[in-house]
Amino acid sequence: MKQALLTYFVQTATLDVKARVMKKEIFTAKAFLPPINEFTDYVKKAYKRGSLTDHGILLQELEDKLRKYLKVENITCVTSATTGLQMAIHALDIPAGSEIITTPFSYVATTTAILAEKCEPVFVDIEPNNLTIDADKIEAAITPKTKAIMPVHIFGWACNIEKIEEIAKKHNLKVIYDAAHAFGAEYNGKPIVNYGDVSVVSFQESKLFHTAEGGALFSENKELMEQFDLIKQCGHIDDKFIRDGINARLSEFHAAMGLANLKYIDKIIKKRKELCDAYDKYLDGCVGRPYKQPNVAHKYPYYIIILKSVEEKDRVYQALCDEQIYAWHCYYPTLNTLPYLKTHQACPVAEDICARVLQLPLYTDLSTIDIKRICEIIKNIEK
Repeated sequence: MKQALLTYFVQTATLDVKARVMKKEIFTAKAFLPPINEFTDYVKKAYKRGSLTDHGILLQELEDKLRKYLKVENITCVTSATTGLQMAIHALDIPAGSEIITTPFSYVATTTAILAEKCEPVFVDIEPNNLTIDADKIEAAITPKTKAIMPVHIFGWACNIEKIEEIAKKHNLKVIYDAAHAFGAEYNGKPIVNYGDVSVVSFQESKLFHTAEGGALFSENKELMEQFDLIKQCGHIDDKFIRDGINARLSEFHAAMGLANLKYIDKIIKKRKELCDAYDKYLDGCVGRPYKQPNVAHKYPYYIIILKSVEEKDRVYQALCDEQIYAWHCYYPTLNTLPYLKTHQACPVAEDICARVLQLPLYTDLSTIDIKRICEIIKNIEK
């Protein structure tokens, strides 16, 4: 009898392990990878020329194609969006010790860039509907030391651009948009990156469009763009040293990945829209969602849900993990609570919502069947 029971438990445990192994692992994000031969075909061009950096032929081609695709006049690619934000602060001559108003709900790089330029972040709480900085609270945070506003188009949703521009003009402030998530987005029919003094987009591998690592700066101010081009080349052209700068040049390998990916971007956006529509259908309003802005041409960079409580979020997160589905507690904790900041500025709306937000899996390898499975797990927790 004991032997029979032991055999039963061993077989049951083995079947359970096999079942877990057979389950498809689903990650929060996964880089789109073009056919490797298409990537290497571009790399061969760089090899043939014998130059792998210094604004090479592939980078020039990528910037030209991005100008056309994004319908912009000016772009300069750099090593990361974080570096791009630092360059923006630097090129706009914002002095050390200045205050820059920003959002507490973003990736840490937004704050990192401000601190790296020896400035102080001043956090203004967010709107509960679309999770961007609450423009109605910005003016109250302005002091004589305030020199700029750095709003974030979080998850590709637009900030209150008109209100921010009005405040900036009134108080003579620069506006640097962290548009890391907003590749291809349009606001009132205009490329979203053409608003403000400068916008910075991320090309990191988890983004809608990527160069493995990288980013780009956009501005309608051509003189400012010239400064960006100088800064990213350590401030000199050949033997002519013009200003201070850093090395932020994107390599030909990164440009090759961007070129290989760009030809698929419309298919990528179409597939992500299909998956987001499936989420909307199968979740059927059982969870909170950021408000959809009718004047924003959104490109589906992420799918975000807002749960009713921290406990509910934790239950959903664990239930998904148990099925080898990995969501993400995105941007928790809020940036205003970072331990190395000089002061803590309360942002109750952001702190509350951030603790209840999950980013659900979204990438082109997923199917609508995968999305339905994820939604069924969430809805079972909701019951």
